[in-house]
Amino acid sequence: MLKHIWRWTKRIFIIGFVSSFLYLLLCKWVMPPITITQLVSFAEGYGLKRDYVSWNEISPNVKLAAIAAEDQLFPVHNGFDWNALKKSLDSDRGGTAASTISQQTAKNVFLWQGESTFMKYLRKGPEFYFTQLVEWIWGKERILEVYLNTIEMGKGIFGIEAAAQAYFGKHAKDLTRAEAAQIVACFPNPKEYAVKPLSKYVAGRSRKIMKQMYNIQDDAGVRALIAQPAKQEKQK
Repeated sequence: MLKHIWRWTKRIFIIGFVSSFLYLLLCKWVMPPITITQLVSFAEGYGLKRDYVSWNEISPNVKLAAIAAEDQLFPVHNGFDWNALKKSLDSDRGGTAASTISQQTAKNVFLWQGESTFMKYLRKGPEFYFTQLVEWIWGKERILEVYLNTIEMGKGIFGIEAAAQAYFGKHAKDLTRAEAAQIVACFPNPKEYAVKPLSKYVAGRSRKIMKQMYNIQDDAGVRALIAQPAKQEKQK
């Protein structure tokens, strides 16, 4: 009986490992058709607004705002900010302060949300696995592109194009610095922190983000990442 259970456990693990790897590989070129977070949002009655756009259809202002607000070491780290993680653990503040854009992308695309202690620890192993793989296989440009297309930016609003249309009536490629900063400012809790009408939290945080955008805009790594056209465009 135990041998039978062990055999099936190994089989399920192998199938899960292979299928998840193939899906991750596919997502290097194809946007995720759906995510768990999007399904939950729809089931909760918030609807599902999204419109995936390519790298070149996202304003550099949005890319700069995301890096400035969420992960300023994104262009140079290997998926994890170990110093921030250590500080987070030492201060017992939880994992959000140490969560890189790569980790958030892995969680948004392949895993689930949930900030309870149990859910965080249950997610840590798979999150490490997927984060390392997207760093190795996707690369920074693709990670940031998928991140900005899949992250929740309001009640039932996913991705920068849907957010740009909902809040400012324009395309993501046309967002100004201030508009990009306001959208990114809601990321910690997009259902709670409103962009339109502008909440006090988003207004205050967006001003801080704009200052950070100014501080890092001349960094060589940041400039090289956000200014480059998509690889398929460069090959034409």
